[in-house]
Amino acid sequence: MSCATLPRRAVLARLGLGTAFLALGGCGSEPVSAKDYPKGRSEAEWRKRLTPQQFAVLREEATERPFTSPLLKEHRKGVFLCQGCDNRLYASNTKYDSGTGWPSFWQALPGAVGTKTDRKLIYARTEVHCADCGGHLGHIFDDGPKPTGKRHCINGVALKFRLA
Repeated sequence: MSCATLPRRAVLARLGLGTAFLALGGCGSEPVSAKDYPKGRSEAEWRKRLTPQQFAVLREEATERPFTSPLLKEHRKGVFLCQGCDNRLYASNTKYDSGTGWPSFWQALPGAVGTKTDRKLIYARTEVHCADCGGHLGHIFDDGPKPTGKRHCINGVALKFRLA
């Protein structure tokens, strides 16, 4: 998707997310192409596979409202998968309560995610996406716990949980 935000705005409004997330946005990251990832799909295929909220987050880089994901309180032993393609992303033993309102992890599974610079705000952030389908997951910050010091702040709607 290009820098035009009208379709994203409409999706977010329908989801009750409003346009506050877009007001800070704009241009700044490249669109995700199906050919760039081993589990890539066309936009039409993604729309059939995902709910409108999942599509907005995973494919259009929207952000879910904080403290709304049931996965925020998920503390069982298992693995967190990409909602779009079932790629194994985060082990439950790397999850912690950051107090931010989104599921947070201090490390992804090896090779599970990729990153790119996101310049949608007035400062650069590190965007994290699924390495298999390119789905937008969230952002990585440098204020996490040891041993990595990283906080992978992930949209819960982009994840699903599987017991170990």
